[in-house]
Amino acid sequence: MNKIRVGILFGGKSAEHEISLLSAKNVIDALDKNKYEAVLIGIDKSGRWLMGEPSRFLLNTSDPKLIAINKADSKFVALVPQSQGRLTSLGAGPLDKTVDVVFPISHGPLGEDGTIQGLLKLANVPFVGAGVLGSAVGMDKDVMKRLLRDAGIPVPKFLVFSHGDKPSFNVMTQTLGLPVFVKPANLGSSVGISKAKDEAGFRKAVQIAYRYDTKILIEEAIQGREIECAVLGNDRPVASVPGEIIPSHEFYDYEAKYVDENGARLEAPAQLPPETVARVQDLAVQTFRTLNCEGMGRIDMFLKADGTLLVNEINTIPGFTKISMYPRLWGLSGISYTQLIDKLIELAMQRFQREQDLKTSYDL
Repeated sequence: MNKIRVGILFGGKSAEHEISLLSAKNVIDALDKNKYEAVLIGIDKSGRWLMGEPSRFLLNTSDPKLIAINKADSKFVALVPQSQGRLTSLGAGPLDKTVDVVFPISHGPLGEDGTIQGLLKLANVPFVGAGVLGSAVGMDKDVMKRLLRDAGIPVPKFLVFSHGDKPSFNVMTQTLGLPVFVKPANLGSSVGISKAKDEAGFRKAVQIAYRYDTKILIEEAIQGREIECAVLGNDRPVASVPGEIIPSHEFYDYEAKYVDENGARLEAPAQLPPETVARVQDLAVQTFRTLNCEGMGRIDMFLKADGTLLVNEINTIPGFTKISMYPRLWGLSGISYTQLIDKLIELAMQRFQREQDLKTSYDL
């Protein structure tokens, strides 16, 4: 039997570049080698696509801060429209490599925001995860929260500001109180996020957030438990058991998520009454569908003391590192890491075939 060639696409021009490399390493390691052939495609920090030998393509894989793409032992490649997955060489020498499906693990802007997904659709190749629309609205926290709010899904109170705006501390405190979280609108992995407790901290937090995006969010700080739920599927998505994040840091920041294995404790399944578990799972699926997502997504929520659930955000390309919540929650729900990757690839190819069956001409 011919193996299915899976293009593992990772890296990118994002502050989440290194996290993407860590996620890719874990997906590669867990891939069923009897069924799949991994084709590694790394995007460097300048945006160039490179392809290399899997055994030598990633450097310093045991260090989250030093992991890098081996540029010295790679070829510059590209996907072009209607290539059906055939990679084109941009350097010297011919290239004969085609992928049957692409697994994007490029977190953040120019990877998780619909741009890569649009390119893959133009190349006419199946890919894992949300499509263009679901990816775009899932990346932009402003648009995402407005869509959820309009659909009747509860979210924390927030304010939005664009580059050049100078948020008023007094107006902000009157609306949201203190403390608040200040975030770039289009980034994940807690990059650029600060918790502000006073005016000086607020001014600094705004400056930090604007370093990463031209649009920022200021959100009320919710007192409650941090609950996460993984969703899997296309037309009939299902939810995993919920987990609870109990950070040892002041909040669940970048260090706690990816570097410090003791930075947070995952209690999974979360210690919740059965009726609350059902509400979490139902709200996760509602969020997934409202945002037009497919394949995979991790929904993060707050559970207040009075039982109220608030949706914080969705991650359409959740982390796949060894301490990431998405694969761990599915493992606790009875789907191993290898089975999960297999299912995600299957969902990608099913969606692609469904779209291929659509008519593209109008018969009078």
